[in-house]
Amino acid sequence: MSDTLEKLQARLSELENQIEAEWDRRRAEMQYRLERGRIVFEEGVKDAHRRVRIGLWRFLRRTRPAVILSAPVIYSVAIPFAVIDLWVTLYQRICFPIYGIARVKRSDHIVFDRHQLAYLNGIQKFNCLYCSYGNGVASYVREVSARTEKYWCPIKHARRIKGPHAYYGEFCDFGDADGFQRESPRLRRELGKGD
Repeated sequence: MSDTLEKLQARLSELENQIEAEWDRRRAEMQYRLERGRIVFEEGVKDAHRRVRIGLWRFLRRTRPAVILSAPVIYSVAIPFAVIDLWVTLYQRICFPIYGIARVKRSDHIVFDRHQLAYLNGIQKFNCLYCSYGNGVASYVREVSARTEKYWCPIKHARRIKGPHAYYGEFCDFGDADGFQRESPRLRRELGKGD
């Protein structure tokens, strides 16, 4: 890796540490903490949350009819999410060991915790579960796809792409045949280490 890339990686690592410190500060400000993966609210926080919750019937009365009528369309996407979730899980369980790629931990991407917020009513909690699942599956699939791309084709595109995944920056430049031949084995080995 070049000196420039090493310096950028060091800066990125420092930024990640700063982001984690900011998350800790925000958690303290919102009066909760994480203990062994569990959310623990400070005393009185849940009661304060319950006092501002909008009741189910008031929530439904405030909702436009078109929003209610569109709900089945929105929720129907859960079926393709579930299919791709299952298929990608099977894919990585079968193929990743063959390639020597560390498996993606699904629970790092699909997180359900918003239902613990007492200021949400039942419909809001259900919506949060749905969105957590959909976006979690998208994140999970992206990570599996990114590791697959790093293994098979770690080459940047000729054109700039929007929102590249975390591995993309270390890919070989478009048109760098020697770099591709030289760097591909190292990039593949890195995938076996896991994150």
